[in-house]
Amino acid sequence: MSLNDRQRQLLGMLESAGEVKVGGLKEHFGVTEMTIRRDLEKLEQAGYVKRTFGGAILASKDVAIGDRTGVMTDEKQAVGRAAASLVKENEAVFIDGGTTTLYVARYLKAEQNGTVVTNALNIAMELLERRITTVVTGGMALEATSTLVGPGTVEAIGKMAFDRVFLGATGLTAKHGFSNSNLYEAEIKRMAIAQAAEVNVVLDHTKYGAKELFSFAALGEAHRIIADAQPDGELLQACRDQGVEIWVASHHV
Repeated sequence: MSLNDRQRQLLGMLESAGEVKVGGLKEHFGVTEMTIRRDLEKLEQAGYVKRTFGGAILASKDVAIGDRTGVMTDEKQAVGRAAASLVKENEAVFIDGGTTTLYVARYLKAEQNGTVVTNALNIAMELLERRITTVVTGGMALEATSTLVGPGTVEAIGKMAFDRVFLGATGLTAKHGFSNSNLYEAEIKRMAIAQAAEVNVVLDHTKYGAKELFSFAALGEAHRIIADAQPDGELLQACRDQGVEIWVASHHV
């Protein structure tokens, strides 16, 4: 089922907040309440949301990657470009699944002669098209996210050593650190961090303040956050206190 731009944005808001209200959506998008209700009805029919009294909640936290691709595209592209600029010649890099990490892969340069390990099938295809040496972990494929997960994936990553890793996150708070909505993907992220000399988390500003069920790293476990905007207040101070560098990527680079 194809979604229009507003419906994709709606999914992005739900992925970030977990719940939306019709009244707020009506004002945010400048459309009628009936239009929003039809959008939510379509998303419910597609299996993405469950409608509630006055709004909707996410039916499954694993929103299909195809429907996340159109959300915050400019921001994710800028973040991906900035992240890729960190990679130096002959490095071993790990990139996990996600729409923002896909842009990291897209901006890597083949002439740097590095090796990229990934557990994401769509990222592997992107790297192969760019003639970058690619290692794909084994594991069980998750249809919604195009990622490989499970004991086989964890075991494979545990036998590698990375110069730097690039991981996505669905949420970030000062107290709970970096979190993800999928238990199996969180496990992969934890193992990648354990094997990395440098940990980079890439995200857009909608993830600030969001908290998912599965925390995969405390704030101080990341060396750097690469995002399209700085966090506010308490979270910004917590990053400084923990020595986490924040790179703000320009949309116009």
